[in-house]
Amino acid sequence: MKFLKNKYQVATAIAVLFHIIGLVGILFFDAPFFISITPLNLLLMFVLILYTQDKINLPFLLFMGVCFVVGFAAEVAGTSTGLLFGQYAYGKTLGSGFKNVPFVIGINWFVIMYCCGATVHLLLEKISAKLTQITGAPAPAIRFFSIMSDGAMLAVFFDWVMEPAAVKLGYWQWLGTGEIPTYNYLTWFIISALIMTVFHCLNFNKKNIFAVNLLMIMMMFFMLIRTFL
Repeated sequence: MKFLKNKYQVATAIAVLFHIIGLVGILFFDAPFFISITPLNLLLMFVLILYTQDKINLPFLLFMGVCFVVGFAAEVAGTSTGLLFGQYAYGKTLGSGFKNVPFVIGINWFVIMYCCGATVHLLLEKISAKLTQITGAPAPAIRFFSIMSDGAMLAVFFDWVMEPAAVKLGYWQWLGTGEIPTYNYLTWFIISALIMTVFHCLNFNKKNIFAVNLLMIMMMFFMLIRTFL
């Protein structure tokens, strides 16, 4: 374990290990069992984010709360009316909840939004460093719109990758024809843009390389599930 030099590497190694175990278990061994422990895996990823987050302060906790409340409320409204995302229903895989929406979905919204925000923040930081050498520091408005729009687009792309895999895993099912409505992704973009605005405005440490790694790990996991399951 000497090659694990910091907490980001430790957390990344744990995330890779558990996603590999889950992937192999689902594809080659006892799929129902490994799918049933999805909430535990999600909770572990949540704990790893807290472990790697520098200086957990009030703004960070506020952002976490916003993700949970806004995400969970949107899901309740979505499943109850079908107006936001389309006609869909959650299965029993993700555990108990409220109004047929599992509580762990609120945590899922936080994990996705935080990872997308941290990824765009890191990329923007690198781009800003280059631009500063050439033209001076980028205008605050440019940074704001980059975080908001690019973070939201990344979240929508993640949802596009996840959707078919989530259906195969029994997380939720699309009703009617089973097709995913196009406006599902439009709604995802709008809600994600609002949350990314909060992400940008609140003053907490947004540099977390583990969050970037976790986003790539989850994307790879769902891509392999949608391809081979």
